[in-house]
Amino acid sequence: LFYSFFKSLVGKDVVVELKNDLICGTLHSVDQYLNIKLTDINVTDPEKYPHMLSVKNCFIRGSVVRYVQLPADEVDTQLLQDAARKEAMQQKQ
Repeated sequence: LFYSFFKSLVGKDVVVELKNDLICGTLHSVDQYLNIKLTDINVTDPEKYPHMLSVKNCFIRGSVVRYVQLPADEVDTQLLQDAARKEAMQQKQ
């Protein structure tokens, strides 16, 4: 469910909260393990991570992602609710 949802957000700007920092960027790709590749990134605290200022693209392992902030206007809540209902019905059978 989440994998297909994130695939629909490729090309959109997202904020990824890691265990130690926030990274903003454009979602380039995502895989079934929810590993994320971002382009055009910037770090919210450049003084803490000055070496990240020169980085333009990054790969983020899914296990270090705490939270992903999505653009509210890009989230189709009706589609998500329908998909969650379908998945719940399939698990009951």
